[in-house]
Amino acid sequence: MNKFIKLIIAALMIAVGIYMFTDREYAWGTILIVLSAIPILLFFRNEYILLAFWQMRKQNIEGAKKWMNKITRPESQLVRKQMGYYNYMMGITEAQSNVNLAEKYMRKALEYGLSFKHDRAMAKMSLAGAVMAKGRKQEAEILLKEAKQLDTQGMFTDQIKMMQEQMKRINVGKNMQNPHMRKRGKYF
Repeated sequence: MNKFIKLIIAALMIAVGIYMFTDREYAWGTILIVLSAIPILLFFRNEYILLAFWQMRKQNIEGAKKWMNKITRPESQLVRKQMGYYNYMMGITEAQSNVNLAEKYMRKALEYGLSFKHDRAMAKMSLAGAVMAKGRKQEAEILLKEAKQLDTQGMFTDQIKMMQEQMKRINVGKNMQNPHMRKRGKYF
């Protein structure tokens, strides 16, 4: 549903509620005016994104992906801040199957903006993992450093340390051997 249709529905509910007051139907008028808060709330918080976050809390990534796929035209259905969280959730749900697509979504999420520091830290950590998988070690180090600065509550310290340990094992160039591997040959 288009985001502006929700505001039109809320305005109509308020208008009918005011009409009910003039017709001395105070109970129904009050109920309609109170219920008009629901479309206004859903203008700022998309219902599919809320349901996807609820599925993520239950560790159901497939359920979250199902709810996110119901948003067919994100540009017309979501406001700017919701676009950031739409891309963030799509990046999380795609991270298991397609790292390149997840990286694209996380970059867009950071571009649109995320409200909370821990969400930005998670997005940067996901980006660092995707970049590390492509072999761009320096960019991954920068992203992990930024994620560490954003993680003020210490929620991701273990994951950041684990990723830094994995980065130590990555070969930097073609002619450089990994010091943690046994000597098997010049290029592998």
